[in-house]
Amino acid sequence: MKLSVIIVNYNVKYFLEVCLHSVLRAVEGIDAEVIVVDNNSKDSSCGMVKERFPSVALIENKDNKGFSKANNQGVAIAKGGYLLFLNPDTVMPEDFLRKTLAYMDAHPDAGAIGPRLI
Repeated sequence: MKLSVIIVNYNVKYFLEVCLHSVLRAVEGIDAEVIVVDNNSKDSSCGMVKERFPSVALIENKDNKGFSKANNQGVAIAKGGYLLFLNPDTVMPEDFLRKTLAYMDAHPDAGAIGPRLI
């Protein structure tokens, strides 16, 4: 697997839904997985993910583990050669992942990339 996208969520159901739509468009044609780690949201985020995004791996925490620990939970099950930590209030262009992965493949000495946020 080429890429694992890890999104930590806490009570931002609307933003998460918009984010997942953009991520799933961007991963088309890429061997990728999307992992959502939910920190015990009370806004039915988990139900929305299960219903609308069945291909997304969902970790449902029974308490709020915090941002770092939740990211590490995603890493523990990730299978991708590349990891993308993504906030749920992010919307990406459809070609973003193809361009980013091409850059990383062309620069094997790079350990990380920080794209410009708009």
